[in-house]
Amino acid sequence: MERTSHYEDYVKILEEELIPAMGCTEPIAIALAAAKAREALGTEPEQCRVEVSGNIIKNVKAVTVPNTGGLKGIEASAAAGMAAGRPELGLEVLSQVTPEEIEAMKALMERCAIRVVPALGDRVFFINVTVMAGEHTACCEIVDFHTNIVRIQRDTEVLFQAEASAGDGEEQTDRSVLSVEEIVAFADCLDTADVAELLDRQIAYNTAISEAGMKGGWGAEVGRTLRSLYGDDVAVRAKAAAAAGSDARMSGCELPVVIVSGSGNQGMTTSLPVIEYARDMGASHEELLRALTVANLVTIHQKTGIGRLSAFCGAVSAGCGAAAGIAYLKGGRYQIIAHTIANTLAICSGMICDGAKPSCAAKIAAAVDAGLMGYHMYVNGGHEFVGGEGIIKKGVENTIDNVGRLARLGMRGTDQEILDIMVGR
Repeated sequence: MERTSHYEDYVKILEEELIPAMGCTEPIAIALAAAKAREALGTEPEQCRVEVSGNIIKNVKAVTVPNTGGLKGIEASAAAGMAAGRPELGLEVLSQVTPEEIEAMKALMERCAIRVVPALGDRVFFINVTVMAGEHTACCEIVDFHTNIVRIQRDTEVLFQAEASAGDGEEQTDRSVLSVEEIVAFADCLDTADVAELLDRQIAYNTAISEAGMKGGWGAEVGRTLRSLYGDDVAVRAKAAAAAGSDARMSGCELPVVIVSGSGNQGMTTSLPVIEYARDMGASHEELLRALTVANLVTIHQKTGIGRLSAFCGAVSAGCGAAAGIAYLKGGRYQIIAHTIANTLAICSGMICDGAKPSCAAKIAAAVDAGLMGYHMYVNGGHEFVGGEGIIKKGVENTIDNVGRLARLGMRGTDQEILDIMVGR
């Protein structure tokens, strides 16, 4: 089959997006910045200043940082990075922490004054960690996405500098080439060897943390609750698998996940329901890889117009992506997938993001449920929500654009109000 016009771009987008991370990505990004700053300083910090945008505060406040002995929050994230971070590991910066280092980070929090400062300006994603010892200072600045380091400095010497839009070169491919129609065509013509390593890692990592969540003891046990209440139907298992992964991850599980659009929760929500349906259907490995390709790219496509962080819950985009992947797995192509996306967005686009925390698992279950309903509505009777009804507009790309506008522009005030509520203002 002839390759699509943007074939290489689509492969690169998957390579840029499907990366491993351990722990919720916002606290991990703070830990990464702190580890880089401490490395530049060259000695143990005596003081630390963490300047972060509101959305970072929102997503770090209530989530457990892995490999810290159960610590939560911005101060814990910074201390973990300073005391035990391996900056060369990127978003797995805390993956090799020893028991001795957990004690060291707790001691550092007592010795080192860590001050959190809300960032000025309107940049949604901003982290600047400055560390001080004696007469020396060092800082690391991350903007726009989790590994986008734009400056490392020691005293007056700039050790590394990059454009804010380019960072360390990890996100350069133009996402505007994405469209639902070409995503489906790309999956059809894909040489799965081009993405097998990425997707096999996604399957292995995300399945492992989901299984850990299903064993219990994590968060509110949403995944286990779903299974105990509603049984063993594949739709229940699909929702429970994604929720269980979040149960574990939001509560400090030390297993890594493969993220999508900068989010582990979105990575799990996008992939685990598709994996569960593939197992139930007895689908081949190649069929699963093609379906996951659709799921991941549909999620990324939606998030491109929304942005990494927003008041719009990313589980909605990911649940929509999962439903698109399931539709593809069941033989659906552009028309069915487009209507599945539009139906899903009509159902649950009002879900807010009020930070990373255990209740994310329940939101994930709701988003996957909406995706499955959107799919079954169309394939069982051709039922659809049509243009002119609310935010739905004729043509799936127009509806995706509307949701991006709603999330990126319309919910700015909502985002600030959520933050004010969370911090007690």
